Amino acid sequence: MKKPLLFSAILVAVLLLLDQWIKLTIKTQFAPGEFKPLLGDWLVLHYTENPGMAFGQTFGASMWAKLSLSLFRIVAIFLIVRYMIKQIKLGTSREFLIVVSLVLAGATGNLLDSMFYDLFFSVDPCVPFNQLAGSGNKAICSAGHFKYAVELRHQGFLFGNVVDMFQFNVRWPNGLPYLGGSDVFPAIWNLADFCISVGLIWAIIRQKTFFPKDKNSEKVEEVSNELL
Repeated sequence: MKKPLLFSAILVAVLLLLDQWIKLTIKTQFAPGEFKPLLGDWLVLHYTENPGMAFGQTFGASMWAKLSLSLFRIVAIFLIVRYMIKQIKLGTSREFLIVVSLVLAGATGNLLDSMFYDLFFSVDPCVPFNQLAGSGNKAICSAGHFKYAVELRHQGFLFGNVVDMFQFNVRWPNGLPYLGGSDVFPAIWNLADFCISVGLIWAIIRQKTFFPKDKNSEKVEEVSNELL
């Protein structure tokens, strides 16, 4: 059990370190909304933050919505770790450990942003991604000689934004019905989102290998098919 557990722990740690290094680099060296090409013009770095789920999806404006999301991540991480240890004891394959490790690293990476970033970085009320309509937190934004009121997102432990930076700059051909001229994938994402997506897609593609049916379930299915 020690070797598979060590393998998973190292993989998760490496992915977490890389994810946080990228996020901290972007957060400290990019201005909010700044663009920089990464791989030509089709993949760019675009610094933004979101208060919600993966790929910039929001989860409501109330304090309880954000807190519920952070607590859900904590519970999910606990269950993933528990499930991983159980599978290691059952002698699961290294391939499946990689899949679970990807999902675990991704979930933990985004949770770390929410847990700690507000404790170390100030929240600028003038930055759009720090504003959240409906939050009820009034703040004054000063832009030169002008001052205006905004609603600031909730702040503190478990309330921090998640840092996103990768964006595909690819559009559908103009002549394509309905989709023409729109972005192929408009969401801005990070390495943690990528790890979760790859892990889940990998699990779906290989589900027959990872989750084989036992003989009893196969017999039940055969009897059900005959009755139908």
